[in-house]
Amino acid sequence: MNFQEIYSEHSNLVFNLCLHYLQNKEDAQEVAQDVFIKVYDKIHSFKENSSLKTWIYRITINTSLDFIKAKKRNKRIFLYSALQIDDPNRVIHAVNFDHPGVLMEDKESVEKIFQALNKLPVEQKTVVILLRLEQKTQAETADIMLKTIKAVESLFQRAKKNLNTILNENEGL
Repeated sequence: MNFQEIYSEHSNLVFNLCLHYLQNKEDAQEVAQDVFIKVYDKIHSFKENSSLKTWIYRITINTSLDFIKAKKRNKRIFLYSALQIDDPNRVIHAVNFDHPGVLMEDKESVEKIFQALNKLPVEQKTVVILLRLEQKTQAETADIMLKTIKAVESLFQRAKKNLNTILNENEGL
């Protein structure tokens, strides 16, 4: 399979998975491009210990998580530098929630769910995204995450409990 076929077959999967992590169309497009650069650069080292699709899922998840970490680092630096400037007219804007699959009337409630999802530990967030948003089976999720099915079940149960707690705390505000 050549790179163009790999791209054609997996581009929607990669973009959608990035979108689930980043909740912003432009960021998801940027990370999806990075994923395919990595796939192109590393395709010769693909060992076929798992399916190509699983391998691409792993690259996508890791690249998305790296992007989130970098963005948090940059945000901390930006906030620190913004606090150092004594300009009362300076406005700091939060990142916009921009998910093309969400209807305008549902945007607020879906945004709250994604905000809660973003507060979960990385592995819990990943298991929710793979099981519920990507509709993967527990076995597929275990393969992608390099975990046992039991570990995936446990992570998912903890994630549900934590999401419930986070959403209930936010309702009390």
